[in-house]
Amino acid sequence: MNILTFDIEEWFHILDNDSTRTEQEWASYERRLEKNVNRIVELLDKRKLKATFFCLGWVAREYPWVVRNIVDQGHEIACHSDRHQLVYEQSRHEFVEDLRQSINSIEDVTGSKVISYRAPGFSIGEENTWAFEEIVANGIEVDCSVFPAKRAHGGFASYGLAKPSWIEVEGMRLKEFPINLFSFGGHPIIFSGGGYFRLIPYRGIRWLMHRSDYVMTYFHPRDFDVSQPVIKELDLARKFKSYYGLKGAFAKLERLVSDYEFVDLATAIASHDWARADVITI
Repeated sequence: MNILTFDIEEWFHILDNDSTRTEQEWASYERRLEKNVNRIVELLDKRKLKATFFCLGWVAREYPWVVRNIVDQGHEIACHSDRHQLVYEQSRHEFVEDLRQSINSIEDVTGSKVISYRAPGFSIGEENTWAFEEIVANGIEVDCSVFPAKRAHGGFASYGLAKPSWIEVEGMRLKEFPINLFSFGGHPIIFSGGGYFRLIPYRGIRWLMHRSDYVMTYFHPRDFDVSQPVIKELDLARKFKSYYGLKGAFAKLERLVSDYEFVDLATAIASHDWARADVITI
């Protein structure tokens, strides 16, 4: 099962950086999202593929015509928060307000119920599992926020599974599609999106794809924008993570969607045998 998803945010929505943290800072940057999203949608149309687009509520308000075009092309819209803030930096109240505003903004544009969610930076982990309670309470049925390994933004290494599963919290259940891992020499390898995809040569991506039964991709429009400005406040390590591999990334994506079959999240949900899925109690 290979699932194709995109996180729809602007190129300047870089986490954990003061100069790109809030809407006040965002106002000083040029807008590049529309042309970057259009390029992705055109590729999918060419390949006759459907994908799930996790959109910010902010994007729905600022670019409603872009979101409508995604829907008009037959793709699924899901939620990626409202203002792209790390969940573990929010209070429970702040998280709920952000979640509700994002759902409302997206549904106002699409006219359809939002049932799937992905946290910015996969920022739900051991210390803030209360977020799953609020996700379910606000009508979300499917989550894609678990990164079942350590990472810069925390991760959820104790989750223990890198495959579709149930999360059970306070007697409620939530379908979970975590990021996939590949174990190599006892170490988890992530390759299916973002900087990992840009960093690994395509021959490595192919090797890993051939050996993976489940792949959850998570690409961003900025991953393929070689002309985007450099945010000067980032340190050298963050600049490397944010800008390495941009030049060849879109060609890699074209090869990937030509070489392998992909489905959107809705198709994956419908085709999975949930009666046999593992249950993780939070």
